[in-house]
Amino acid sequence: MKNVLIVDDSATVLMSLETILSKIGFNVSKASSGEEALAKYINKAAKFDLVITDLNMNAVSGIDLIKKARANAAYRFTPILMLTTESQPEKRQEAKRAGATGWLVKPINGPDLAGVIKKLFSS
Repeated sequence: MKNVLIVDDSATVLMSLETILSKIGFNVSKASSGEEALAKYINKAAKFDLVITDLNMNAVSGIDLIKKARANAAYRFTPILMLTTESQPEKRQEAKRAGATGWLVKPINGPDLAGVIKKLFSS
């Protein structure tokens, strides 16, 4: 079973993603902020097969989280998806430069998310 870390400051989004990801066979860990994700998982080199993060969060944004994760050898090649309500091309480019593997716009339904994840792990 693959492990996924989801990071979002919305309890509703965390619950929804956990339900979707559990149904498609992931062991899910959650963090309600970038700070929590760093303190509990990333800085401790906990190993995840996939990280999904929101962009707009207090203190540590999704882009900051990606930069810090990519600086950790354990996360250099881990797929990291940005899941956000933002759709501006400049933000996408900033996330890509930080090391994001992909960009998804909220809301995303279960089949679409499963399809993206399937593509990630089939390549």
